[in-house]
Amino acid sequence: IVTALLHDTVEDTGVKLADIETAFGAETARLVDGVTKLSRLELQSDRTKQAENFRKLVLAMSEDIRVLLVKLADRLHNMRTLRFVKDPGRRRRIASETMEIYAPLAERIGMERVKAELEDLAFKELQPDAYASIQARVGFLRGQGESEIAKLTAQLQALMKEHDIEAEVTGREKSPYSVWLKMHKRNVGFEQLSDIMAFRITVDTRDQCYAALGAVHQAFRVVPGRFKDYISTPKPNGYRSLHTGVILPGSQKIEVQIRTRAMAAVAENGVAAHWTYKDARKGETASARDVPQYKWLRSLLDILDEAAGPEEFLENTKLEMFQDQVFCFT
Repeated sequence: IVTALLHDTVEDTGVKLADIETAFGAETARLVDGVTKLSRLELQSDRTKQAENFRKLVLAMSEDIRVLLVKLADRLHNMRTLRFVKDPGRRRRIASETMEIYAPLAERIGMERVKAELEDLAFKELQPDAYASIQARVGFLRGQGESEIAKLTAQLQALMKEHDIEAEVTGREKSPYSVWLKMHKRNVGFEQLSDIMAFRITVDTRDQCYAALGAVHQAFRVVPGRFKDYISTPKPNGYRSLHTGVILPGSQKIEVQIRTRAMAAVAENGVAAHWTYKDARKGETASARDVPQYKWLRSLLDILDEAAGPEEFLENTKLEMFQDQVFCFT
């Protein structure tokens, strides 16, 4: 928090790094220095420059991943105030950099909430018409469905009670960018998108997750092929949850996610939720290189060692971000 509050001081005031070290200690000074270096790098339009900066970002992160947390918070604030940037070219540049680099990084360290907001804000800037159109349609459906979410939440809550499962049920609309992504991935129009509403069932234990899943599957018809068990096989960023799609009476489809409170904390805030890399024995911060969760960061560092130049590194790391996809080249 101290680093976050001081992240611009060296950059924007007469304060020196040595002053920060004297007042707040060496660790804070090192983190502020890491963030300052990244801010100095605000990636220019020139691609080589951007690639070189990204390379430094990865190196700074590998030393202490908290530098990235502060950088993501800083970027989120920049995106929230993007409308005040006069130059449209610069706005687009910041937005596409956010979409290509910062949102995937947020996802990689499991910060779902930050990732979703970064994507939505960037999407709004890069594709204003698509964004407005989806907002309008979701708004129209909301007019019809506001009470719908409340009604279904109550229904799922009653179902849990019936099965003696202590649970908290919440419902929400999907974000504009995730709706747009689904339309593209499945190549369907908005009207054919069934699950723009998602419900979350939060319970205390892992056993209750499966009990809740059983209750939901008994009560409603399941959408084939939509069930995923990320509890037995977590995502690389540590995300754990059960996902399923069910068909309600009136043939409406909804998505249901089931997780424990601990899983929910990690799903929302990722690495910030469980400070895994404090070395308990020595009480000191280990480098992110040594942490299993950050295997992907290690592989970025390997690419860094092998890449011929910053350009190639940027290309390779973009591929690395999307390693669950297959790319085909002529």
